[in-house]
Amino acid sequence: MITTRAPTRRDFVKRAGLGALTLAAPGILGAAQGSRRRKPNFLFILVDDLGWKDLGCYGSSLYDTPNIDRLAAQGMRFTSAYAASPVCSPTRASIMTGKHPARLGITDWIPGNRPKNRKLIGPPIHNELPLEEVTIAEALKGRGYATFFAGKWHLGSKGHHPEQQGFDINKGGHDKGSPPGGYYVPYENPTLADGREGEYLPDRLADESIRFLETRHDDPFLLFLSFYTVHTPIQACKKHVERYKEKVDRLPESNDPEYIAERDAWAKQRQDNAAYASMVHAMDENVGRVLAKLDKLGLADDTVVIFMSDNGGLSTLGWKGSPTSNLPLRAGKGWCYEGGIREPMIIRAPGATKPGSVCDTPVISMDFYPTMLELAGLAPIPVQHRDGLSLAPLLKGGDSIARDTLYWHYPHYHGSLWTPGAAVRHGDWKLIEFNEEGRTELYNLADDIAERTDLAAKMPGKRDELAAMLHAWQGRVGASLAKPNPDYKPKGE
Repeated sequence: MITTRAPTRRDFVKRAGLGALTLAAPGILGAAQGSRRRKPNFLFILVDDLGWKDLGCYGSSLYDTPNIDRLAAQGMRFTSAYAASPVCSPTRASIMTGKHPARLGITDWIPGNRPKNRKLIGPPIHNELPLEEVTIAEALKGRGYATFFAGKWHLGSKGHHPEQQGFDINKGGHDKGSPPGGYYVPYENPTLADGREGEYLPDRLADESIRFLETRHDDPFLLFLSFYTVHTPIQACKKHVERYKEKVDRLPESNDPEYIAERDAWAKQRQDNAAYASMVHAMDENVGRVLAKLDKLGLADDTVVIFMSDNGGLSTLGWKGSPTSNLPLRAGKGWCYEGGIREPMIIRAPGATKPGSVCDTPVISMDFYPTMLELAGLAPIPVQHRDGLSLAPLLKGGDSIARDTLYWHYPHYHGSLWTPGAAVRHGDWKLIEFNEEGRTELYNLADDIAERTDLAAKMPGKRDELAAMLHAWQGRVGASLAKPNPDYKPKGE
């Protein structure tokens, strides 16, 4: 007996979206440059836990990042770029799908943190990116792109690895969020064979990316280089750590505290960790190696380069032990203050971006999907990338896109001591909601990027306006909320 499988949403998207891609106009890069390719290549570099202030071009005076600084000088640097979540897996899912994590049901790092005796119970999450989603890799692969992934995946276990989500080759992507064996061999990584003794993981991921580039001929490609760096464990790069120990020793004396209280946590106020600095340097060095290979192979003028971090730098923990500082931004990874969600982001799109340009327009990680389609001259797939907008108008010098509000939904407890909550930015106004306490905070980011002056009591009308916007959006996307814990017992009872 022959049975026919019922069409799935994935089938519909491929028919309605991918089938229409041939109707699109030539890509911006090819049209502007007269390139030999009509469709550009894409090099997407995603760094783990890199803070907004962790690059020289964003103001760090300790971390040396000459290669990324040069990339910023060649393209567009974004000052108000946001991750969709203050933790990794949700943001990574948003990049791959163009959808908000709240819509996907991936609202925490996989598999997340489920403390027992707390006032609230965070909602369950999907522990993998659903195969029904049509990723940006699948969208590009369906139009002739070769697709390659190296590094951190953290969007599902076997059966939900990059190979099942549109990537032809996977070097190192699996279910874990940090390198199981650390940054030196043995890696204990089921999808990356060990290299030579003493090999450092960022070097190896760049090696694999370079080998992929050396096989490229006429087909366009998507190379997704997803560094595990600078996620814990903080393991110094032996080549560079001594120079940073010396550099830290030369730092001027400061009367400012090294840590300040952030609710029940401690937030680091200085960049003075030599081991962490060496990891940032090694990442930058390997970005430079891959970019140099593009130049050597004559591919740079045909390749859009995107650089981004998946969440804020690790500056805030329940003890005084964080490796970096995000000042002037408040808090860090795990928090919906700016330090947890505002990211370094650079795009170099030859023929579109003006070298050395800076964009202050708020953008978010769901925007990459439609942006890449438009740059490639491919039709949008709005049924898929529902929460993203193309940044092509900004890359070409515009100062706005058709959106003035961004949302974050993090209804979970985190090791940084964040408690369930959410946030909304509307224009320069930002509201943060703390569900445990049933309270909100209101800030004007134009005047107070550090989020130190809470205006909620002084401006109840604006507070209530933003709260209503946040709650209405949560309803529209089907966001799951934290619920009261019936078994909660306060300490001492």
